[in-house]
Amino acid sequence: MAVVDELLRSETDGTISFGNHKLADKAKLEDFEHCGDLYKVKTFKTMTKLERNGMFVYESVPGTSVLHFAESADEVNFIVEGDEDAQITLDLNEDTEYEVFVNEKSIGKMKTNLGGKLNISVELAGAGEVSVKITR
Repeated sequence: MAVVDELLRSETDGTISFGNHKLADKAKLEDFEHCGDLYKVKTFKTMTKLERNGMFVYESVPGTSVLHFAESADEVNFIVEGDEDAQITLDLNEDTEYEVFVNEKSIGKMKTNLGGKLNISVELAGAGEVSVKITR
């Protein structure tokens, strides 16, 4: 499995990778600049959280490693790894319906709440890398 040893990094394709689900102790990295935004990540075995410009973006319980995280107005996609199944929360548009794909297979349509949060469960135990795509 490919954890992100530096906690947060820019990829050559313009995406970011973050999180290290193998850490026994909490670690964080603040003020990481990527494409004009400042990111902050907190990560360890039981939780991974990403913020952009002080605003919530991603959280998983337990902790995960996220590779090639990209978001646009209509889509979020990334690859996620973890030792256990994870509950992932993303900040998207409020009160909006999205279709969620895991390993390129639709798991259905889900609607965000009034705060724009979308919660999904991803089976990671023994799965290695799992791709996630969320489209409006």
